Formats: sequence, structure tokens, C-alpha cells
Amino acid sequence: MAQICMHGFVSGLVQGVGYRQATAEKAEELELNGWTRNLADSRVEVLCEGEQDAVEAFVEWLKQGPQAADVSEVSLTEQPLQGIAGFIVRR
Repeated sequence: MAQICMHGFVSGLVQGVGYRQATAEKAEELELNGWTRNLADSRVEVLCEGEQDAVEAFVEWLKQGPQAADVSEVSLTEQPLQGIAGFIVRR
């Protein structure tokens, strides 16, 4: 199956609710590579790559996030593969 890479932003109540850590855990569960980080404007930035089905499942999960989150928008665009190994939470 084809590998794809998605990059973008998650808006809403997504900081201070464990969103980044839960994102990393879900990405690892789906065997995705990439990273996530908080932005100064209260959004979370995400880059993920892996098998297309796994990335699509991850994107659907991002729309909900962990229980304490209240996601209002997920805006992602496909990017060239980055060749990242593992998934990390950036500071």
C-alpha cells in the first residue's frame, strides 16, 4: 500500500488537555512516523506519515482527540514524504 504524509493544524481546546501525548500514543498504535507540537496561537501542529489507511484513521482520530479535548477544526494537506523514523512530541 502507498505511503503518504500529512501536515497541518488542529484548533479548539487542544492545549492543556493531553492532546499531544494522546496524539503520539495513537500514532505509535497506528505505526505512524512524525511529530506534534503546541503553537503560541493555541493550535497543535501535526505531521504524520505512513500507510495511507493508517494515516486516514489517524486523521479521523485527530478530529476527536482525547476525552478532555474539544476539537473545532482539523486542517491538513498532503506533503512529500519526510523519511521520519518514530513519532515525537516536540516542545
